[in-house]
Amino acid sequence: MDEKDIKRINELYHKQKEGTLTHEEKEEQAALRKAYIDSVKRNLTVQLESISIKNPDGSITKVKKKEV
Repeated sequence: MDEKDIKRINELYHKQKEGTLTHEEKEEQAALRKAYIDSVKRNLTVQLESISIKNPDGSITKVKKKEV
């Protein structure tokens, strides 16, 4: 997700607020929003995977993804 895509999301939002959004633009808006949310999730996952916790005994434990 680059700056151009974020700018387009904002443009479509403003058109939606005015009530002038076409069906094609609604589909584009939904696709861009999904891509943005996926990007945020990926970035958050990378950040969380780099976290280590220092235990009271001095040992360090890496944060792992919880099995569901």
